[in-house]
Formats: sequence, C-alpha cells, structure tokens
Amino acid sequence: MRDSAWLWALFTVIAAAAQTARNAMQRELTATLGTVGATHVRFLFGFPFALLSLLAIMLVSGDPLPRPGWVFWPWVFDGALAQIAATALMLAAMNDRSFVVTIAYIKTEPVQVALFGFVLLGDVVTLPMAIAILIATAGVIVMSLKPGMPGGLRPTLLGLAAGAMFGLSATGYRGGILSLGGHGYVMAATFTLVVGLVIQSATLSLYLAWRESAVLAAIFRAWRPSMLAGFMGALASQFWFLAFALASVASVRTLALVEVLFAQGISRFVFGQSTTPRELIGIVLVVIGVVLLMWSY
Repeated sequence: MRDSAWLWALFTVIAAAAQTARNAMQRELTATLGTVGATHVRFLFGFPFALLSLLAIMLVSGDPLPRPGWVFWPWVFDGALAQIAATALMLAAMNDRSFVVTIAYIKTEPVQVALFGFVLLGDVVTLPMAIAILIATAGVIVMSLKPGMPGGLRPTLLGLAAGAMFGLSATGYRGGILSLGGHGYVMAATFTLVVGLVIQSATLSLYLAWRESAVLAAIFRAWRPSMLAGFMGALASQFWFLAFALASVASVRTLALVEVLFAQGISRFVFGQSTTPRELIGIVLVVIGVVLLMWSY
C-alpha cells in the first residue's frame, strides 16, 4: 500500500485528540449555556476558522470553489442536522455520567456506522475489519455497563442515540464529499465542512433567537471560552472530513476509538475521576481492536 494511503489514519488520530479537548470545553460550557447553547458553540465559533481554512486552501492551490450538484445537498443536510442532534444528546448524557463513560457510550458508533456506510454508500467491510470493529466496540461496552452507577437507563440511551446520530452524520458528510468527485480531496472535504457549518450555525441561531434569546446573548458574553471551543471543534472537523474523504466511515470511526484513551486522561487529570479495573479492561480491548484494524489495511 502506498504511504499516502495511511494519511487517513494520521488525520483520524489528530481529529480524535482535538475532539476530546473540544468535548471537555463544551462540557464546562453546558453549566452556563445549557445543552443547546453549548451545542451551538462548536458550530457558530467553529465556522470562521473553517472559512479561513477554505480561503487558505483556495489561495495555496489555486483551485476554484466546487459547484455541487443536487445530490450533494441531501447528504450535507443529513450530516449537518444529525450532528446537531448528536452533539445535544452527547452533552445531555454528560450531565448524568462521567466524561469518559459518556464517550464510551457514544463510541458504540462504529458498529452502527459500518451498517450505515454499507447500506447508503456501498462501503466494504472485510472480515478482519468487522472483527476489529466488534472487539473495539466490546471494549467500550465493558467500560460502560457498570453496576451501581447513578443515572440508570437514561444516560445509556442518550449516549447510544448520540452514537447513532454521529454515525448518520459521518455517513452523510462522506456522501457529500464523494459527490464532489471532480475536485481534490482537501478542497472537497473543506468545502463540505464549511457548507455544513453554515447550515448548523443558521439553524441553531434562528432557533435560539426564536425560543431562547437569552441563551444566544449568553453565548456571545462567553465568547472567550467559546472561541477556543469553536477553534478546537473546527480543527477536529477539518481532520475528520479529510479522513472521510480517504477511507470508509467504519474504518475512521473505529480508529477514532483512541478518543476513549484521550478521554480517560482528561477524565482522570482534569475532572479528577478515577479509572476502575473494568475500564482498564475495556481500554485494552479498544487498543486490540484498533491494532487489528490497522493490520487489516
């Protein structure tokens, strides 16, 4: 395999690290802005950075903006709206459970996204890839299903639903990127990201202006932490989209389970939440699954 074919893996690891940092920042913003307000931060404050990235790519490459056909729009609307729902569900789950366990619930996504990618995009999942996905997902299930934890069924369902929505979003965005086949993958990925953020920023701004104008004002008052969260969100999204342009959503989202390891570090050293033996077993399974996935390529 050509060395460039491994770029998707590098892009995925960078995206996972940036997303973990952004999730931690959004979790802190939920206390002052609420779930919808903290959800909006990643889109509203991420859009300017994504737009600057698109302009820089145009200047460096000299490529014109894509002219998407009609098939692009259903894909990108699916990606944008499903991501809004996924982020809101994720933050709601974080209110009930620890940071790392919530991320673990969400990371059951690879099994769901493998099915979405196969049905909607025709992405192929080989037997070694399927085994890797199942082992890694088993790891997050081991971490999640712990007796005696507060919150019960509600945070579990919220986390699983968030994973499903993230899976639909990733599939939609990959479909949008692939529909721009006449352009280089960097331009196609970045253009799709900017269009998605426009849809998300407009949708949530209109909703908050109509239903919760005080939250919209609070978002702008908290512009300093919001700007940093937006930057990290845009950085993560840029690399997610680059990875989606080069590999199947199942491969990207399975390797993205390394985010559980990053989340474990933040949970322990930032939020002061301890790691149990069960969580350690789950982490080992995640690592084994990720190694098998990389070996299958």
